[in-house]
Amino acid sequence: MTDLSKLEADLSALITGAADVADLEAVRVAALGKSGSISDLLKTLGAMSPDERREQGPAINGLRDRIGGAIADRRAELEAAELDAKLAAERVDLTLPPPPERRGRVHPTMQVQDEMIAIFAEMGFGLAEGPDIEDDFHNFTALNFPPKHPARETHDTFWLPEDASGERKVLRTHTSPVQIRAMQRINEKLPSWIANGPPSANGEPPIRIIVPGRTYRSDSDATHSPMFHQIEGLVIDRAIHMGHLKWTLDQFIARFFETPLVETRFRPHHFPFTEPSAEMDVRCDRSGGDIKIGQGDDWLEILGCGMVHPKVLRNCGLDPDVWQGFAFGCGIDRLGMLKYGIPDVRDTFASDVRWLDHYGFSAFAAPNPATGLS
Repeated sequence: MTDLSKLEADLSALITGAADVADLEAVRVAALGKSGSISDLLKTLGAMSPDERREQGPAINGLRDRIGGAIADRRAELEAAELDAKLAAERVDLTLPPPPERRGRVHPTMQVQDEMIAIFAEMGFGLAEGPDIEDDFHNFTALNFPPKHPARETHDTFWLPEDASGERKVLRTHTSPVQIRAMQRINEKLPSWIANGPPSANGEPPIRIIVPGRTYRSDSDATHSPMFHQIEGLVIDRAIHMGHLKWTLDQFIARFFETPLVETRFRPHHFPFTEPSAEMDVRCDRSGGDIKIGQGDDWLEILGCGMVHPKVLRNCGLDPDVWQGFAFGCGIDRLGMLKYGIPDVRDTFASDVRWLDHYGFSAFAAPNPATGLS
């Protein structure tokens, strides 16, 4: 029969002498493992007589419990010592500066919108805004859209359910309804203006406004999104012609793309709310996978424009024999894609921080010399 007292003394000495957790684990396996010395003693209980088992069973089980407890206590001591050593070796140096905090980024769409606003502001344009949810009159009828025009169909336009009066509002398909509201305000103030002379406040005759904002159409691909951003311009005065329109847009495109080499052309087009209407193209180079504005032998359609249609003026209460004006509109997201090399407009609405880190702008960067914006 094994001398339990001697075995316990030997194992206790090994436990006390364990230098680290790995050594202690080796002692545990040698004593309590599947083939350990104490485990082997427990296996012999089945072959003993009842009297021997009554005597040896408590002794062997007590030895197992004491050795297990001693191992647990020694493990706690070794782990505490290892933690103390690690803390001492990895002490934080409080004299070091803190790590830089993550800064937010300006979204490319907002950056481009601010650039456009700054450019037009230097030309004397004021800023106008309007509701995202519009009625049929301001979004379609006042802008000379016929009753059966495709833009009124549900596959092109987001219509809202009928309200209590039976009217269906619409998520505006362009920012042009704000132009209608601006011209209606002109009509309301005409008697005072004719009697007292033109006031200097913007929004009254003569009017020069730009209208940036969100717009909505049922369309989605690499260059279209169900929600997107537009900026439109409107000028109303007594002697406005296409030459004023062309000069304004040429200046804007040159400033926006930051090059004096911009060459543009106007192609006849049709829009319900302008007559004559045109699409404006800019000379570009498409070779090499990148679009370079102001060089090459290719052309890229950039925006739509024209003289305000006489019917639109009449719908706003203005006499087209007295008042003329021009209007233009372009996609903020689309021009931003061209200027900053963004391949897919849908990424601008994906809320991906990695994408924003790549294409976003620092709010603390130096001002852009072309626009005065950072």
